[in-house]
Amino acid sequence: MNELPLSMLFGILALMLILSAFFAGSETSLMSLNRYRLRHLVKLKNPGAIKTHKLLQRPDRLLGLILLCNNFVNNFAASIATVIAIKMYANDESIIAVATGILTIVMLICSDVTPKTLAAIKPELLAFPAAWIYTPLLKILYPVVVFVNLFVNLLLRIVGVDVNKKAPDSLNSEELKSIITEAESLMPLRYQKMLLGILDLESATVEDIMTPRNEIVGIDLEDPIEEIIGQIKTSPHTQMAVYKKSIDRVIGFLHLRKVLVEVNQAHFDKQCIINLLSKPVFIPESTPVHTQMLNFKNEKIRIGLVVDEYGDVQGLVTLDDLLQEIVGELITDEVSAAQLQSDGSYLVDAGITIRELNRLTQWSLPTEGPKTLNGLIIEVIETIPEPGTSIDLHGYHLEVIKRNKNTVKLVKFLPKQ
Repeated sequence: MNELPLSMLFGILALMLILSAFFAGSETSLMSLNRYRLRHLVKLKNPGAIKTHKLLQRPDRLLGLILLCNNFVNNFAASIATVIAIKMYANDESIIAVATGILTIVMLICSDVTPKTLAAIKPELLAFPAAWIYTPLLKILYPVVVFVNLFVNLLLRIVGVDVNKKAPDSLNSEELKSIITEAESLMPLRYQKMLLGILDLESATVEDIMTPRNEIVGIDLEDPIEEIIGQIKTSPHTQMAVYKKSIDRVIGFLHLRKVLVEVNQAHFDKQCIINLLSKPVFIPESTPVHTQMLNFKNEKIRIGLVVDEYGDVQGLVTLDDLLQEIVGELITDEVSAAQLQSDGSYLVDAGITIRELNRLTQWSLPTEGPKTLNGLIIEVIETIPEPGTSIDLHGYHLEVIKRNKNTVKLVKFLPKQ
């Protein structure tokens, strides 16, 4: 090598620096690729993506190949730099150390930091072309790579790592929620909330979204027929529970579209109502929302009563309630239960469910215990607060605005400082 002219030695050194930059940058780019985007491109039959995806099936072999080549190139570059230094300054014994220092700085800047930074910012720019080079190169150097990996895998097993057991390359629901939340620029806010609602179905039960027992509007057959007729004509609902004295003695559901045809007839009486009733459906309060949605679909019904372990009615749930978990409010002209004020505070109806409040405000109040805001407040302070009471509710500060005898009716959440 000493017989080669300086111009050729400098040319070889420059080539080694370029190859070192390629190996360093391609390593970073291949390891920085978005795996889900890569799979998408594979489905689209992108040739570079297909080769890259195949290489990444065995990252130990790929890294072994890259580092083998990179170390060879770096060592060869160091040898060339030493030869150049000796030829140019044969009488200076310190020139080798100087040459090593200069080469280290040049390689750090030009062959390491710069290509790796570029590869981290735009991984596909280098990863896909590199895959075309590494695929045949891996076949050529396969015996050497396997030999190196044999010792690498042995050392990893000593510390308890098995390279043949891949960690599942998948996302859990919380990680997927984070991705959807961060994708504000890629989809409308409404669709974003719909996707988050679908993911929440996994943990939600009918108890979380039901209309509470005290808010159920039904027909008591013990009431006078005139009062029942007036209730039917003015009801905003399409179906109503029919019971005797108590909702626990429900005898069926009345579809108002059927009864309105006969309600003005002279012969209309309570027996006409009973004849039009459909069989009541009872749903355990622990039933998951997604399960009940399938049950409604299979049984071709739209409404049911939620019962506890003792069979007592706790609330009512409809198909609209289940759909609302996904698409949000179905009736957009209703006044929201959580109204944002100009000063950043929220006026909130304490009867709102915790899940709905979290959805409207993007908060993270706990949903494992009480289902309504009123229940959560009472659980935290262990009494029914008077108006004007200030409460620290899991890091959210609120003031009680209104209450009746045994429940909180309206609160004001103060803006966060």
